[in-house]
Amino acid sequence: MQAKAWGAGAVLAAAFFVGAGGVHEARAAAFEFSGWIPYWREDAGVADVKKNLDKLHEINPFGYIVQTDGTVHDAMGIADEPWRSLIAEAKKKKVRVVPTVMWSDTEAMHRILSNQETRIKLAEDITAIAVNEGFDGIDIDFEGKRAETKDYFSTFLKGLYQRMGKKWVMCTIEARTPISSRYEDTPPKDAGRYANDFAAINKYCDRVRIMTYDQGTIDVKLNAAAKSVPYVPIADPRWIEKVVAETAKSIKKSKIVVGVASYGYEYEVTPLTQSGYRYARQWSFNPGYAAEIIVKHGLVPQRSLSGEMTVSYLSAIKPASPTSNTSPLPEPFSAAAAPAAVAAATIPFNLLVWSDATAIKQKVDLARKLGVRGVAVFKLDGGQDPNLWSVLR
Repeated sequence: MQAKAWGAGAVLAAAFFVGAGGVHEARAAAFEFSGWIPYWREDAGVADVKKNLDKLHEINPFGYIVQTDGTVHDAMGIADEPWRSLIAEAKKKKVRVVPTVMWSDTEAMHRILSNQETRIKLAEDITAIAVNEGFDGIDIDFEGKRAETKDYFSTFLKGLYQRMGKKWVMCTIEARTPISSRYEDTPPKDAGRYANDFAAINKYCDRVRIMTYDQGTIDVKLNAAAKSVPYVPIADPRWIEKVVAETAKSIKKSKIVVGVASYGYEYEVTPLTQSGYRYARQWSFNPGYAAEIIVKHGLVPQRSLSGEMTVSYLSAIKPASPTSNTSPLPEPFSAAAAPAAVAAATIPFNLLVWSDATAIKQKVDLARKLGVRGVAVFKLDGGQDPNLWSVLR
């Protein structure tokens, strides 16, 4: 599309020009910071982000949700407070406003995107939202697609990109772990079938934000290296480096943005008879939940192999959820205080793993070293480690 084709002379001149859609890839070489603000914690998230707008290049109100029939629902009420004043302040400070359009209904995505009429209508509806609301662009976050949907999704992106003109098209995609790190033995024949066409995404997305979090147990090589201790990271920098290398085979590093988590997970961990552990995820939490458990029961957290914070305790009784006022287990059990006990444990215990500011800084430093465009934090909701803002620089 001509609106996004830049010649050598235009690139030089463009450094001094901000168009309707902001400063696109060819017009900005700075390392960028962005973050998603979830609608379910909009008041706390917006208040926190407003105080720290000078540290961000882009904000992503999260979000719009595509419905089963292909229509787009505004779950956050973007025209109302607190969003209205945040957007006004962001525009004043020249911070891009690029809301996210979410979709995770696998069947509906295939049905809507595989039909030309409904696919075109969705692209037109999303473009109309960006234009009518005066956004700098839109972030497409369609997760859980089938491999059969891949080409239809690529066609959708092409149509959206053409319709958006000078406005930004951001794409948020799942992390792709190299096949060699996903299987212990010979991989199945369909191991290389993916739902995202990286070549098309590179062509039709101005930024490609990789969800390099929720690693869990997907990397069998890193799992094997850590089998003597519990290992179920949010995101190990070693895994992120693999994912970026795999992505960069097809997508320009100048477009790649590393997704960074600001939350954690609690697992019930069962030691296996021979070796290793089985993990049952209980729930996600913000760091404050871990702090309450640590203080209440005198636990000693430690930094894990992945650089994240972790603490564990016996789980003979079901612990309380992060939204409950019920106390968790009264019997403390600390991996830091007794690592040998963890290794020798024969009964289930609970493990908390979370991303604090130090873990996030490690990933920011890694992203800079890898030469990608920047990092995007999921999520900015006022519940993350408050020291996060000091590492976004």
